[in-house]
This record gives sequence, C-alpha cells and structure tokens, in this order.
Amino acid sequence: MELALRFATGGEAELEEAIALYGEKLVRYAASVLYSHQDAEDVVQDVFLYAYRNRHRFDGKNLQAWLYKIAYNDCLDKLKSKKRRKIFFLFDISEEPTTYMDDIESISEIDEALHRLKPNERALLYGRIVDGQNYDELSRIMGVSPSTLRKQYERIKKKAARHLNDCGYGVKYEPLYAINSKGGQFYDA
Repeated sequence: MELALRFATGGEAELEEAIALYGEKLVRYAASVLYSHQDAEDVVQDVFLYAYRNRHRFDGKNLQAWLYKIAYNDCLDKLKSKKRRKIFFLFDISEEPTTYMDDIESISEIDEALHRLKPNERALLYGRIVDGQNYDELSRIMGVSPSTLRKQYERIKKKAARHLNDCGYGVKYEPLYAINSKGGQFYDA
C-alpha cells in the first residue's frame, strides 16, 4: 500500500518513513524561504509533528503536497513573526551555466536579487527550479491556480534577471515557453 494511504491511519513507522522520504527536501524548501537552515529544521520538525497529530485530516491522496503546504504556511508564519525577508537559495536563471557563479561578488548580487522577492515568490521559484515541481503540485501547496502560478513564475524570473542585468551581469532570460534547439518544439521553461 502507498505511503500516503498508510500515513493517514498509520503510526510512528509511517511517520519515520515520511521523514526519511521527504525530510531533507522539506528542509531545503524551508531554507529557501527562511534564509536560515536552523529555522528550516525547526519548521520541518513542526511540519512532521503537525502532520502526525493531524493525520486524521489528511485525505490520503498526495502526502508530499500536503507536507509542502504545511511547510509553506509555517514558513510564512515564521517570517511574519520575525518580520524578516531573507532567502537561502541560489539559482542561475540562464539556460547555460555561467562562469560568474564562482565570483563571490556576483553571488551576493544574486542573493540581493532574491531578497527583493516576496516569500511566496521565492517559494514558487524554489519549487519550480530546485524541487522540479509542476504547476499542479504547486497549486495545491500555494492555493493558487496553475495558470496564475505560470504567470507569476514568468514575472518573477524577469524581475530577478532585470536586477542582475542592472548589476552588469549578462543574464539570459528564457520566456515561459521556449523553443527547444533539438527540433523546435515548445516546452515549459
């Protein structure tokens, strides 16, 4: 039987399995929103405690989405309570790896570009870029329609790329639908 179904009615063994399967991913996700690995670990611990105590509320369908939604809300609550807007997450917007990533100054510029984003924008970027989540999964987590998330994602990438270009970095911005060089097919960027 699938873990999601077992988790809804299970005990500590299912909790331990969920922690082993999703724990590190959730820590990285929370750290990307909170800009603190220690705070992220605290949030994820709270996520699993909440999920275990409230497993009777879980519908047994998509455990990962449910855990991410709890983590997302906990991260936003933590940010509100501390009134801080930081992120621990680095990404390269361009299609090809760039050599400037080795430059400490450019890393701080990327970090600054990400600091200018709202927590929900950082969560969307992290979910798409680092975790590779699709818009349907992110929709369940963030409570926003997939089409709205696509538009937001497009605007967020432009916003970050614009800041990096203003700092003198030649960041390539890829549109939401780009042409694949291997046959001219469209793909979701």
